[in-house]
Amino acid sequence: MSGKRGILSLRFNQDQGCFTCCMESGLRIYNVEPLVEKAHFENDLMGSIAIGEMLWRSNIIAIVGGGTRPKFADNTVLIYDDLTKKFVMEITFTSPIKALRLRKDKLIVALQKEIHVFSFPLPTRRLVTLETRDNPKGLVEVATLATAHKQLLAYPGHKPGSVQLVDLGATEAGTSSTPATLAAHQGTLACLAVNDNGTKVATASEQGTLIRVWDSIRRQLLVELRRGADPATLYCITFSRDSEFLCVSSDKGTVHIFALKDTRLNRRSTFSHMGFLGNYMESQWALATFTVPPECACVCAFGSKSSVIAVCMDGTFHKYVFTGDGNCNREAFDVFLDVCDDDNEF
Repeated sequence: MSGKRGILSLRFNQDQGCFTCCMESGLRIYNVEPLVEKAHFENDLMGSIAIGEMLWRSNIIAIVGGGTRPKFADNTVLIYDDLTKKFVMEITFTSPIKALRLRKDKLIVALQKEIHVFSFPLPTRRLVTLETRDNPKGLVEVATLATAHKQLLAYPGHKPGSVQLVDLGATEAGTSSTPATLAAHQGTLACLAVNDNGTKVATASEQGTLIRVWDSIRRQLLVELRRGADPATLYCITFSRDSEFLCVSSDKGTVHIFALKDTRLNRRSTFSHMGFLGNYMESQWALATFTVPPECACVCAFGSKSSVIAVCMDGTFHKYVFTGDGNCNREAFDVFLDVCDDDNEF
């Protein structure tokens, strides 16, 4: 989905403090607080870029070409070192790349029906190849912390609505790890998230009305959250760094914020005591919400002091602060493509 300003994709880094903006004209990287452009790679260096993934706040960036003016093929991942100003690695696959994920010790590449896991950065070797059902969105998420409970990788299973969970630590040790399966939804998965330490997984189906949060260790449902009553296309699900909150964005133009640690903060229907009305009235609704341009894809992250950031494909930046009683107030609005700084340190 291309934005009005030639944006092809947006993605936050692992600490939610920076984001990549992949464009027809190259790649830009922004700091979130304060909102400042930190790096700018023009079309003559990288061509148009479809996918960009930072390695935390380091000088390492993974990219995949795309758009209308690509310099590199869409089946090749390239690693760029901004310190040496050089491409230092290139891996080519037999089909287009749908998504990339980086840990400090792993590179994960999602194709239409496979996920490849590599040791990273050196030596770079393929650790495992995992087969998936048809996965055009490249749904795959991984626990990013080096101290994570386990190196959890989550991706679509072979049955519609199912999620496969794998501990990548076992592949590093040279042993196979049989994937565990979550029967998360009846319909096809549309969105997926893993918290930083790999203990929780959030899922949503193409219906887009419910978000389910799972204990990845016990593989049990922790809470079911209701985004709304009408079907919607979800753009992202994001855990806060401490896993106490969750935010969700969709094509309805509303960002929803849910409480996970203290679910009593989430809203309930005023008819929830009328049990004969069924699960709908017993659902947990968002603690707080705010609006962004409708039908404009956006990605969300948590900022400092109980804030949520939404970065949209139209080039707008939104920051809202929420409270435990459900108040949500705008703190910042900007057009990030117009923000620039000469300092290129992350």
